[in-house]
Amino acid sequence: MTTDSTRQSLQPLLCAARGGDAAALNCLLARSRTQVIRYAERHCAVNDVEDAVQETLILTARYLNALRVLEAFNGWLFRIVKRECDRLKRAVRMNLYDYAPDLPMPEPVLQSANELRRDLTAALQSLPAHYLEVLLMRDAEELTVEEMAERLGMQRAAVKSRLHRARSMVREYLRP
Repeated sequence: MTTDSTRQSLQPLLCAARGGDAAALNCLLARSRTQVIRYAERHCAVNDVEDAVQETLILTARYLNALRVLEAFNGWLFRIVKRECDRLKRAVRMNLYDYAPDLPMPEPVLQSANELRRDLTAALQSLPAHYLEVLLMRDAEELTVEEMAERLGMQRAAVKSRLHRARSMVREYLRP
């Protein structure tokens, strides 16, 4: 729990860090690290604590200027930690981090260019039209999400969601 004096001493540091002062940003991240570790230890698996802390500090540095109300810094910081812990838990549940050191690595399955082209074409043809449209806009036409939203007359979040779903469907189709 932060006291009023701690909160007040963070204000000038936050302002300086947002203003581009690298030393202030380093100091802010160093001061926050202990709290972030404590919070991550309560919400992450033991093996994921350091990963969550590092990613949180990176995101804090990157998006500090997006914070609208400086007084909300601690809550914002803890929300980032919680999201990182949740993301790491989901990754484990989805078996993205399968690691078996005793087992030999499987041989990569190499497909010829024609087989790969045929599989990718079939995966794209299996998509509903609205998913195929956003996938082609993004990956073939290289439009930004904002440009896609404008062209489709949709909200940015809806476009991102639809693009994510389209890519997930293609990935699922191509999975062996």
